[in-house]
Amino acid sequence: MDALDQSGKPQVTVDDLQQMVGQEVGISRWHAMSQDVIDRFADVTEDHNFIHVDPERAADTPFGGTIAHGFLTLSMLSIFAYEALPPLKDRTMGINLGFDRVRFSAPVPSGRRIRGRFVLDKVRVRPSGYTEMSYGVTVEIEDMAKPALTAQWKTIAVLEPEGA
Repeated sequence: MDALDQSGKPQVTVDDLQQMVGQEVGISRWHAMSQDVIDRFADVTEDHNFIHVDPERAADTPFGGTIAHGFLTLSMLSIFAYEALPPLKDRTMGINLGFDRVRFSAPVPSGRRIRGRFVLDKVRVRPSGYTEMSYGVTVEIEDMAKPALTAQWKTIAVLEPEGA
């Protein structure tokens, strides 16, 4: 591990990451899925299904109230990664490559808190010099046994060329 990044977290090198494969590499802080957050996501995505935005009607469903959109939960991975993952030394840009798998396992009730847990599954330096990483991600719901989602997430880190 090397110097600290601007947030004060210790930076890691690609060699460090390769030694971390198979290990849990970070857990984010808890984030509340308030009805306000759910409503704002519904407005942005134009998904106003009553199970997300109508507490009275949603109370009569098996959910017992409104729930966060699955895609809202998935979109939280960006902030979870920023908070949880060790910063990569000399990284100039990160790219979301996509997902090999996403499973929504349990609904997130309005008002609950969620967090992300990351296991580094693979690190590969491409011929281009870009570094591809694959993470097993679990989004946990506070005080609930079943996770909100599990995913296999791929990202790419663009590093500053040596000697630049």
